[in-house]
Amino acid sequence: MLPTILAAAVMALIRSLAALRLQRWHLGAPAAMVLAGILVGIGVENSVIAVLNTEVAQHAAEIILAFLLFVDATEVRGGRLWGNSPRLVTRVLLIALPLSLGAAMLVGKLAFPELSWAMTLVLACVVVPIDFAPSEQVVRDPRLSARVRSVLNVESGYNDGIVSPLFLFALLLAGGSSTIHTPTDALATAAAQAAKAVLAGLVIGSVVGWLLHQADRAGWTTEQSRRISVVLTPLIAYTTGVEIGGNGFVTSFVCGIAFRYVHRVLVARRIRGATGPRQAHGSSTVSRDFSLLEDVTALMTMTMWFVVGIAAVVTFSIGVSWQAILFCLAALTVIRIVPVLVSLLGSSLARRDRLLLSLLGPRGTTTIVFGLIAFNGLPDGVPADTILLATVLCVLGSVLFHGMGSDLVIRRIEAGNRQAVTHPSGAHDLRG
Repeated sequence: MLPTILAAAVMALIRSLAALRLQRWHLGAPAAMVLAGILVGIGVENSVIAVLNTEVAQHAAEIILAFLLFVDATEVRGGRLWGNSPRLVTRVLLIALPLSLGAAMLVGKLAFPELSWAMTLVLACVVVPIDFAPSEQVVRDPRLSARVRSVLNVESGYNDGIVSPLFLFALLLAGGSSTIHTPTDALATAAAQAAKAVLAGLVIGSVVGWLLHQADRAGWTTEQSRRISVVLTPLIAYTTGVEIGGNGFVTSFVCGIAFRYVHRVLVARRIRGATGPRQAHGSSTVSRDFSLLEDVTALMTMTMWFVVGIAAVVTFSIGVSWQAILFCLAALTVIRIVPVLVSLLGSSLARRDRLLLSLLGPRGTTTIVFGLIAFNGLPDGVPADTILLATVLCVLGSVLFHGMGSDLVIRRIEAGNRQAVTHPSGAHDLRG
């Protein structure tokens, strides 16, 4: 175990020391950590499944997801719930996302007929949510319009929070670590958990945000203590949600929304009531307070990518079916592209931007964590193995297609758009 931890730490250090250089080669943290995991996995292949299929591994994955959901809820640019394009975001989240989940279930049932419908819903929840960890430069790429970047940013921030209650409902229905087997019982249990979680998240996020402001206003905090307070908030939210019988993931997600809102509102009031150095202090407080949380979450997600690399070795040694490959190819392409394009019919978005929105949908940490939770929560056998296989294939495929291929996709669409503008009717432009 210690050599494995050492290898992960060394690779994370190397990637951190050469972050900018590796980004120029389109090798972000996910690709580097997956490669390290594969190299280590070759040496520890026989013990990987035993380590992954443990209660400790499941709890670690759950806590990482709780942090990720909290960060996603607090990172939407401008602090707006739906970003700068609320109608487009509504279309993508409330139309395209359900269509993608339905399409993934249908394709999953065709590819894996031995799975129950409840299991195909679990599978859909694992492979559908997008996360820009494999292609983090995309949401900052100036070649994309501001509207596209805003929609992608909000979608990636909120889709995992929306899917997580459905994911846990599907696990309950599939019989994962539970005696519930009927849709009515599973729905009633999931609804009760969600209600408790929403209330707990609102209370914890609002109270902690208010306490942090009051303590800072009274001069009781330091910059370090404020950062630590923010890091502790998602952990408190998740564990509280679980202890009261709620959905800890929903608690963390809602807590992040409430905390960010209260924090920003109170800091904004301080800025309006201050001048000079105090005003400058207030305007930069928000970003500084969240810096440690972002770094801790980034380190956690790097660990998950390392685990994927190790799991990939075991997965490929056992064998990969052509059905699994086709399913994951569909999940990374048509299962996202078609629903997004359908949801944007009649919108004011340009054709080029619609195509980019549909193509730029990487899978990342959310898929990894959902996959590990399902693998541990389901009984040993074909369903659990299928979930792990789909998780590994989707994530590795996304690293290649979205991580290393997103720049090519953007350049190709840009080139096609320029050609269409220059030669709208297919004739040469003779205006000079």
